[in-house]
Amino acid sequence: MLKRIDLRGGGRDPRRLLPRAQLDVSVAVERIRPVVEAVREHGYAAIREASERFDGICPDVLRVPAEAIAAAEGTLDPEVRAALLESISRARRVHADQRRTDHTTQVVPGGTVTERWVPVERVGLYVPGGLAMYPSTVVMNVVPAQEAGVRSLVVVSPPQKENGGLPDSRVLAACALLGVDEVYAVGGAQAVAMLAYGASVDAEGGAHCEPVDMITGPGNIWVTAAKRLLRGVVGIDAEAGPTEIAILADESADPAHVAADLISQAEHDPLAASVLVTPSVELLEAVERELARQVPATKHAERVTTALTGDQSGVVLVDDLDAGLRVVDAYAAEHLEIQTRDAREWALRVRNAGAIFVGAWSPVSLGDYCAGSNHVLPTGGCARHSSGLSVQSFLRGIHLVEYSQDALREVAPHVVTLATVEDLPAHGQAVRARFPEALS
Repeated sequence: MLKRIDLRGGGRDPRRLLPRAQLDVSVAVERIRPVVEAVREHGYAAIREASERFDGICPDVLRVPAEAIAAAEGTLDPEVRAALLESISRARRVHADQRRTDHTTQVVPGGTVTERWVPVERVGLYVPGGLAMYPSTVVMNVVPAQEAGVRSLVVVSPPQKENGGLPDSRVLAACALLGVDEVYAVGGAQAVAMLAYGASVDAEGGAHCEPVDMITGPGNIWVTAAKRLLRGVVGIDAEAGPTEIAILADESADPAHVAADLISQAEHDPLAASVLVTPSVELLEAVERELARQVPATKHAERVTTALTGDQSGVVLVDDLDAGLRVVDAYAAEHLEIQTRDAREWALRVRNAGAIFVGAWSPVSLGDYCAGSNHVLPTGGCARHSSGLSVQSFLRGIHLVEYSQDALREVAPHVVTLATVEDLPAHGQAVRARFPEALS
């Protein structure tokens, strides 16, 4: 089922040979540009038209009434409620430890620089509603924003026909559990545009979605394209692509576990990537037998099969685990599992991954829901330079520079010299003006 890429016996650069989903976001940007521009120019009317065209729903009121959010919490299955509360609790525990404190450095006597950490004022959180519903994504976006101290949070999620044009009831219930009361039944590029530009959100103009300062959350290629188009108008967390799992495994791994974990990510999307990296042909063959057994038994077998047989998935054979480590670092997976002997030692040597799941008892599914970590992670190799969503994503470092007269006088000649070298004489004059006799 999985295609094989044999990198044994050579020093080839794996980056060009590894499987990867091929998405041309630039083409999608041009497709959604008219939608984004229409929302900027026409607000509610354009959002309503786009919702009818893309979602098949023509809502009269886009903002979800507070009573509908409360009602969704009231109808939540007790087991689902308990699971969501546990997920929230564990996420809060981890993200609370990510808070930063202000720090003042005395550069010289009388001269200090203080770094303040100030949260973004207003954040829009996108929650997908396509092939699956993701109340867990509400948790993963809202908790770090709240722990960072963001004052204003708004959630957008596509309208669902089966829920009367409102977002999925479990998404609404998660919002209620987290105390988020500003929610809009809008999805796709039009939702991202609404968050960036703001818009009247009912026919009479009586309600208004104020523009946000930052947008976070995963979505399909149209959401990603809108985020790319609007980067700069508003802050963007990342351009999330299809989900990925890479597993570095040796002969000690349980093939049933490996196969199950590959399937778990493949069920997200036909474009989801599942990649096994191993030096063991025996493990590879055992995993293939497990896939043949497990895939037909899974609920979304067709979707899983499409993902596992796509160009983005495969098995990479390597000479040894050192070579495997070089491969997974080159791949820079969103999710990386280490299922080897001494798994933690190998995990600590990894340089590039969104999140690393260590050993047989830390599957990606745990991180999706209840590990306490965040599941909004960089995809498409972006883990080489980017991190997953965290409290830090919602904080800005601002420097406070405070120098006394004596401290400025001491360094003034250096400032003037550097300003002269860069041919910016007014910079130097701004200092000379303060000490006309000493720097004349």
